[in-house]
Amino acid sequence: MGITALLWPTFMADFLSQSGGYAVIDGGLATELQRHGADLNDPLWSAKCLVHSPDLIRRDVHLDYLEAGASIITSASYQATIQGFEAKGFSREEGEDLLRRSVEIACEARDIYYERCGKGPCLDQRPILVAASVGSYGAYLADGSEYREEDLIAGIKDEQGGDYGDAVTLETLKAFHRRRVQVLAESGADLIAFETIPNKLEAEAYAELLDEENITIPAWLSFNSLDGINVVSGDSLQECASVADSCKQVVAVGINCTAPRFIHDLILLIRKVTIKPVVVYPNSGETYDGVRKEWVESSGVKKDGDFVSYVGKWREAGASLFGGCCRTTPHTINAISMALSDTLSLH
Repeated sequence: MGITALLWPTFMADFLSQSGGYAVIDGGLATELQRHGADLNDPLWSAKCLVHSPDLIRRDVHLDYLEAGASIITSASYQATIQGFEAKGFSREEGEDLLRRSVEIACEARDIYYERCGKGPCLDQRPILVAASVGSYGAYLADGSEYREEDLIAGIKDEQGGDYGDAVTLETLKAFHRRRVQVLAESGADLIAFETIPNKLEAEAYAELLDEENITIPAWLSFNSLDGINVVSGDSLQECASVADSCKQVVAVGINCTAPRFIHDLILLIRKVTIKPVVVYPNSGETYDGVRKEWVESSGVKKDGDFVSYVGKWREAGASLFGGCCRTTPHTINAISMALSDTLSLH
């Protein structure tokens, strides 16, 4: 067991202590790229920019979030898979290089930010982590299946929302994710963020992979929910969080790409089964239409101020890492950072 492995139990606690007791995560990546003009109508989604416009990721997303106050930025690898790159004509080696590049771009943005801090006024030189993003098998399918459940989107019946069917087994998922996890673990990232996990089976696959491959950097597991009780597949969130809690490499457990109105109760459910730090980074509250491949208005929050009005309650409920997911922006992250600073100043 290496030195890094010995630090797993205290990794996130130490980082949070150095950060003032809480940490701010970045916001939406793909939707922010689109806001800056990127055309992501592609199975690779945000990973398309690794090939065609890496500077857009570095300059207009990562750096903007750092300047907004984020202390954790996630790589543009959510939908970057070796299988997906191969389907677009890249070799296996090229696909692996693009995975590594996603982390390198984030690290470069961090370096640029620190350099700017040394030359002029900016936020203090807080500790900043780079998280290698791993999207679910549903993200690779590029059909929105990590978001959906029956009858919730555009009136379309989908009996396998978050459930990949009997043909996709634990071993299938481990085989699919194995090489990507290996590459990202050795890419220079500080941790791996397994995101938008829609079912218990995929959480079990991740936990087993971390153990089987002797992954030496920590990870967090983050699930999504459409009802405020269960994950998208209908599996119990508490059972899913228990899987994460049992894995020694997992240093935080949480919720992402979920409507803000559900987050408070989901934090309470997670706290019942783990004492590990809780990470929350909801979306804007809009709903993803996997057929039209766009976010549609629902009963979500409309303004950044509305979004961050929840943050104090989430902190009281037991969360300690806060950010945003799809359709949130650097303005959202700055508002979260300011709200947390104001909360701490009152104590």
